[in-house]
Amino acid sequence: MAFIAYFLARADVLLYFSIFIALFIYWINGIKKSTAKMPPGPMPLPVIGNLHMVDLNRPHESLMQLSEKYGEIFTINFGPKKMVVLAGYKIIKEALVMQADDFGERAIDPIFKDAFNGHGVVFSNGEQWKSMRRFMLATLRDFGMGKKSQEARIQDELIYLIESFRSHNGKLFDTHMLINSAVSNVICSIIFGKRFEYDDPTFQKLIKMLDENVKLFGTPKVMLYNFYPFLGSLLGLHKKVMQNTEELRGFISQFLMNRRLEFDANDITGYIDAYLLKQEQESTKAQTHFNEENLISSALDLFIAGTETTSTTIRWGILLMMKYPEIQKKVQEEIKTHIKPGQLPTVEDRKKMPYTDAVIHEIQRFGNILPLNGPRSTPTDVYLRGYLIPKDIEVIPLLTSVLYDKTQWKTPNDFNPNHFLDENGKFVRHDAFMPFSVGRRACAGESLAKMELFLFFTGLLQAFTFYPPPGVSKEDLNLKPRVGFTLAPTLYMTYAKPNY
Repeated sequence: MAFIAYFLARADVLLYFSIFIALFIYWINGIKKSTAKMPPGPMPLPVIGNLHMVDLNRPHESLMQLSEKYGEIFTINFGPKKMVVLAGYKIIKEALVMQADDFGERAIDPIFKDAFNGHGVVFSNGEQWKSMRRFMLATLRDFGMGKKSQEARIQDELIYLIESFRSHNGKLFDTHMLINSAVSNVICSIIFGKRFEYDDPTFQKLIKMLDENVKLFGTPKVMLYNFYPFLGSLLGLHKKVMQNTEELRGFISQFLMNRRLEFDANDITGYIDAYLLKQEQESTKAQTHFNEENLISSALDLFIAGTETTSTTIRWGILLMMKYPEIQKKVQEEIKTHIKPGQLPTVEDRKKMPYTDAVIHEIQRFGNILPLNGPRSTPTDVYLRGYLIPKDIEVIPLLTSVLYDKTQWKTPNDFNPNHFLDENGKFVRHDAFMPFSVGRRACAGESLAKMELFLFFTGLLQAFTFYPPPGVSKEDLNLKPRVGFTLAPTLYMTYAKPNY
């Protein structure tokens, strides 16, 4: 007791002891960090890093090959830019779900920084992202996401789409623009409170600019802009993307300007109206995220995300039904069994149609629409599987490696609806099915997309049987995706024979 009293009485000793403890803790942490290394990876070359090892037209394929050598977690250098790749269901679930906060930030490449400037939902972080995402989810629910009212809206659009297919009168046609327009109209009815006619020139231009940007985002020249932004700016590698983006933003801005003039708080017809009402409610606050930039960017987020992936999945579906006519026939037999002729499919029908549900899920898995997922960023130094991932490193959760994981799927490289069926033909869920991603950054419109996929796909196969062009065998149909940010089918023509 006397020793403790003496120790406490000597302030200088207490100070030195505190410093010693602090230095000891710092030393222990330093030892931990110095012994923890970044994940292994190929030796980078000066300037180009590991670009010589990556096919920039299909980077996901190169990364899959590298994962065979370096494992579930590895480091790669895209030019001077160091990234960490996560490959395989187990490690991606561990990172995005078990360590969600460590991998919850969005990595924003230069092209997306230029296009969105940190606004909106998809390409924002921090409190702004939380606030915008919370509002977006609430508004989507208010406008019927996952509810009967939204089902009716999709069914109405399905009728327009079926009639548009019929108008080709047995002639070959490309489904691309029609399907994109139909799917886009569903999200447009939520954003703007209205749909557009398929031949509306303004609407057609918006769809084409969106489609072009999605392709350009995944081209080597735009990727090189992201890796070498200064050089990319000098060469103008990003100009077309920015031109399209500015026109898309300009359309939303003009709609917003007109809507402000006739805004009625008692007549909220879409996302933009709901946002304007929220702005009024937030107007007395000193600080708010509900500014015009976030409105335009979040509306553009919805337009892009709500159009691209769902329409691409449906186009993959039609191509795969031509490729595998026996599967198309089984889906149509199930449709005839559970849906009366002349009656549109409903969401409730899905529960009675396990084979159709399995086929739709397998289209999403096999189509692998977003192979690189949305890149993440580490807000602090992060440790995963004993490796150090430094703060602000871009992390690629390679979605291809989950949807094609050999440990999770019986025949990962084949189109096989049995992946989602048990021995009795009942639908079974699969943990490694994550086309909408998982964790904090999972797709906000997942339930809407699922509803659209079932209603559109089932409705089209109820109305038509799809055949390849005359002289083209099913073996000749090309399943190699086009180059782009998403993996979409290459151009194909189809013959839609009416079933009634």
